[in-house]
Amino acid sequence: MKEIVKLQDKKFQSYISSKDIDKAIKKIASKINKDFKSEIPLFVSVINGSFMFTSDLLKKLNIDCELSFVKLASYKGTDSTGKAKKLIGVNENIKGRMVVVLEDIVDSGNTLESLMIELKKHKPKTIKIATLFFKPKAYKKSFKIDYKGMNIPNDFIVGFGLDYNGLGRNFKKVYSLKT
Repeated sequence: MKEIVKLQDKKFQSYISSKDIDKAIKKIASKINKDFKSEIPLFVSVINGSFMFTSDLLKKLNIDCELSFVKLASYKGTDSTGKAKKLIGVNENIKGRMVVVLEDIVDSGNTLESLMIELKKHKPKTIKIATLFFKPKAYKKSFKIDYKGMNIPNDFIVGFGLDYNGLGRNFKKVYSLKT
């Protein structure tokens, strides 16, 4: 039987276990460790949602790396606004650097597109994209997603950093909107 949680006016049911999340993060970490064994990448974590993914991923890396945060928002309730609003930007000099964007989830790609446009202005050597969750049926952009933890259906989810109106980020597992 699925566990049910209520956040404000919505009910969510258990969807992805913490064990499966950890397995997906290990898969990403293994690929990044191999790809950057002789490089020092700068990870750019898109917060608030990516904070748990970023923390767990960095603990599994055995390479030297740096970390920065950027804050963008494109959701209101359970719906994407279609536009990403830049709230906090990257402060480090990224010119000529290997940059890896860390996203909690990639769905439409609107937030990612806004960030990529901004990052490319600073002329990094390369930009790779890592996401814990990827919604292939919702994705509308052409940016290559280099590291995917897992593909999921186009359902609204909360937990492990993802929220509904600011709630649910602290859940160790992921819940999907109960319809």
